[in-house]
Amino acid sequence: MSDVTITVRGENEVRVAPERATIQAVVRAEGPDRAAVVETALRLAEPLRSSITARVDAETIAEWSSKRLSVRAERPWNNEGKRLAPVYYASVDFTATFLDASELSVWVSDVSPWEGIEIGWVNWHLTPETRARVEREVAASAVGVAVARATAYAEALGLQSITPSEIADVGLISSGQPSPTAPMMMKARGAAFASADAAPVMQYEPEDITISATVEARFSAR
Repeated sequence: MSDVTITVRGENEVRVAPERATIQAVVRAEGPDRAAVVETALRLAEPLRSSITARVDAETIAEWSSKRLSVRAERPWNNEGKRLAPVYYASVDFTATFLDASELSVWVSDVSPWEGIEIGWVNWHLTPETRARVEREVAASAVGVAVARATAYAEALGLQSITPSEIADVGLISSGQPSPTAPMMMKARGAAFASADAAPVMQYEPEDITISATVEARFSAR
């Protein structure tokens, strides 16, 4: 019996608890006088900056950044269709990466009532070292699934052995071009803040990060 070509796909997926949380906070001020608005924004930003740097010193924040002051002006319309005097808007953006989820919760509860502070998005993620390690493990497991499937097919045909001839990311074997969907992906499926009615501290429930890999493999069986 001539060799039989077997083409299979192998997948694997794991869920990993996030290790880091990067949060955005914005300080905003507005008013009719540009200089006063700029002064207010800088004044409101200083205690937020101090609260972040204090946590850097306490080693609960791994890194942080702050964009320069942004100022813009708009001239609103009144109900009679006339342009009014300019209104000035100033903002300063901050991002901070927390090492401990509970410290993030405490910090948000502390600063969110402050004047001019808006808490933005939260990005739950892994350290680069963990992400690289898990991606390698998931990819290797996906290859193992492909081998197991090819072996099962060969045994069902009464063949004794399989020899790998080609292995690639999903979509590459059939078309020779990258698949429009990345074969290896990591995504945070969502993270949201939620507070209990009687709880003074804001709580959150970060979902696990899903890392998946899919490969295609071709074997010769005899």
